[in-house]
Amino acid sequence: MRSLRTFLPMALAAAAFASVTLSADVRADRLLLQNIEEGTALERPARGMRMQTVESRFGSPESRRPAVGEPPITRWIYADFIVYFEHDRVIHAAARRDPA
Repeated sequence: MRSLRTFLPMALAAAAFASVTLSADVRADRLLLQNIEEGTALERPARGMRMQTVESRFGSPESRRPAVGEPPITRWIYADFIVYFEHDRVIHAAARRDPA
């Protein structure tokens, strides 16, 4: 009987802790999904577009970072997204974490 009195409060405490942790994890997952959904709703250059097409469609970037490495990777920074080029083709366009 004594072990039941010791076990029950410990089991209840563990269950309470698990539910608090679970709800925090669920909130974090919801925020992550919200950020992903917001980021994907943003129109950005598609993979394979040429630099000239990106500039004609989205305008001039706020800044251009010089090519680095081999193959050369260039970065153009826009107000809401960053475009990465390999040579003159888009390889990735990502939403900015700190949009201007």
